[in-house]
Amino acid sequence: MKSRLLVVFLIAAALLSARTASAQNQPPTDPGDLRVEAGVAPGAAVPDPRPGDAFADPKVAELQRSASDVQRQLGELAGQVQVAQENLNDAAAKLQHATAERQAAEAVVAAQQAEVDQLSREAFTSMIRPSRLSAFISAGNNKDLLDGASMVQIIRAQQDTRLGAALERHRKAVDAEQAASGVERQAADRRADLDKRTSDATNRADAVSAELRGPITAANDAVVAQQKSQQELNAKTAANWKDYTDRLAAAGITPPSAAALRDAARLPAGLTPLGPDGGAAEAVRDGQRLLVLPRETIAAVTAAVGALGKPFVPHTGGEGPVAYSCDGLVKSAFTGAGLPQPGSAAEQLAVGRPVALAVTQPGDLVFLGPARYGVQSVGIVLDGRTMLVADARTAGVVVSAIPSGDTVVGVSRPSLGARRAEDVPQRAKGELTWRCGGVELPVKQGSSGGAWGGYPNGLIPVAALCPIGAGSHVLRCDAAQSFYAMSQAYGATFGSLICVTDSYRTFDAQVDLYRRKPSLAAIPGTSNHGWGLAVDLCGGAESFGSAQYRWLTANAGRFGWVNPGWARAGGGREEPWHWEFTG
Repeated sequence: MKSRLLVVFLIAAALLSARTASAQNQPPTDPGDLRVEAGVAPGAAVPDPRPGDAFADPKVAELQRSASDVQRQLGELAGQVQVAQENLNDAAAKLQHATAERQAAEAVVAAQQAEVDQLSREAFTSMIRPSRLSAFISAGNNKDLLDGASMVQIIRAQQDTRLGAALERHRKAVDAEQAASGVERQAADRRADLDKRTSDATNRADAVSAELRGPITAANDAVVAQQKSQQELNAKTAANWKDYTDRLAAAGITPPSAAALRDAARLPAGLTPLGPDGGAAEAVRDGQRLLVLPRETIAAVTAAVGALGKPFVPHTGGEGPVAYSCDGLVKSAFTGAGLPQPGSAAEQLAVGRPVALAVTQPGDLVFLGPARYGVQSVGIVLDGRTMLVADARTAGVVVSAIPSGDTVVGVSRPSLGARRAEDVPQRAKGELTWRCGGVELPVKQGSSGGAWGGYPNGLIPVAALCPIGAGSHVLRCDAAQSFYAMSQAYGATFGSLICVTDSYRTFDAQVDLYRRKPSLAAIPGTSNHGWGLAVDLCGGAESFGSAQYRWLTANAGRFGWVNPGWARAGGGREEPWHWEFTG
């Protein structure tokens, strides 16, 4: 299972070793091959590092599809729930308004009825207190009779108009209230149905998460095992490279410049051009053949060897010194040594002077595809079999095998200088996007972060992440390093490091949070926490206007951290504690 879950390299690395001859200062009888002299241990298998998904097991792939289906369903339901809640709120408001109107109409009816009752009482008491009504009843002449008749007309008019209008208003208000109540019940039923469907989908997500725990654990174990093995290989490689540079120094050889090695007429005495492509020479000392590389190339490889074990980051700007991408490592090492390189692997191949894979030298660049993926990675050649590369799948700068077959799409030699940019392989339409050996999955809706390393959101082995210096919290390695630096600066002001409540959030944890707080939590599989690119803070930073929040607002940007717009005051959700790494 582990072998199918994760591409694990069993790599051995060795660099140039000496061969001796009996005649001092004479070429050896067997010239041999200076490029490959001890590439791997006898019998060791070095598999091709072709692009491969860390979760390639068919069952896991099916679970991944199920997880995607659940995420899509939850996303659709979340939108429907929001609309249903808005409709319910609107219906409830209209019902409340209709109820208020009905109550107001009842008050008017009651007031009008009170007037009629008062007039009626006056009619019965008019025998005692003279009034126009009593005058009508006891009329002894035409004038009294007419006055009384007018009073009756007034009473009838009040009954027929004012009270009648009040009663009609009340009837309409009652009808409106009943209609609004029906709409409100329908909206509530719709919301309840969506809540049930959301609960069912959340349960499905929970089940998928439970089934994925085993494969994730296995993948994590495989990464841990690979990292332990890689540490030994890295140490051996560093020792081999130092041995090579020490032998040059012991032989009294000062490596010439790249420009000198490109021109045979400018070679120092005792050096012989090596190969038809130039850029290297050989020397013989005490019967021992030594490969002589340009001093810039030696400086670049030395810098790259010094980066072994540093964490991997996916973006093009991963140029160290704390973390690297594959092309960022190449740019940093060679530009710093005086052999400038552009930023991306494709650009590096486009301007690099090509050499054949069969005649590579240490310090050459090998570019990986296959062609249908475009130029997806670049490594620094160490010998004929191995290269040094910042690799997404192992989450670090490692020694790896140079692949065979159509995976290699080109080789260049930086010491030969640059050429006018030429076309390079481009990713075919419909193919996945690969970068530095790992697939870049599409960014899920609702997430501003990006996939990296070939691991799905929330399903990243913890061994591929880095600690941030706060409890057991971890993030993607570049985010972790940056957060730690920011926390140190924060501590210089407040006397303590940044308080953290949440960092990388597993898919399982996302499902649990969504179940408890569906209106606040992101859809499982879309949270930036699941990419290891977000933190939730405490210790004062969780409140707008606090000194801690103000400090972060003023300073976090220079460390690559932001409180996203939606989380700011007035932004919609208002989460002062939530900060995301943008690089």
